[in-house]
Amino acid sequence: MTIAKFISIQPQDRQDILAKIHLLISTEDKSVESKIGTMMGKEMILYNTPGSFKYGLSSIKKHISLHAMPIYCSIDLHSKYKTLFPKATFQKGCINFLNENDLPLNTLRELLAECSKVDLTAIRSEQLKSRKK
Repeated sequence: MTIAKFISIQPQDRQDILAKIHLLISTEDKSVESKIGTMMGKEMILYNTPGSFKYGLSSIKKHISLHAMPIYCSIDLHSKYKTLFPKATFQKGCINFLNENDLPLNTLRELLAECSKVDLTAIRSEQLKSRKK
C-alpha cells in the first residue's frame, strides 16, 4: 500500500494532519525513508534510517500516535517537548494526540529538526560496546 492510500483510508478528520506530519518528517529528516509497515500489531507509516527504525505515524481508534525513537533515547528531548506539547500524552517513545491543537506543527517541526540530528546507529553501537565491557 502507498502512503497516500494509507492516509486516504484514515478517518476524514485525521487525513490532513497525517499528511502534514508525513511531509514534515520527510522534509525535516532527510536520513529517513518511509513505507507502510506493521509495528506493535498496528499498520502505520514507518520511517527508517539505514539499519534503524526512527519514527512511526499511526492512526488508531482513539488517537494519532507519533513514535519517535530520538525522544526515547534522550531524556532531555522527551522532557522539553512534553512541556511544549501539554495537550498531548507522552509515553516513553511516542506522543499521542487527537488533532493539530494538541500537536502544533511549528513546534513539531522544531522537534523533528532536533530528532534529525540524533544518530540512532551510533547510540546503539555505544550500547553494545558498553555491554561487552
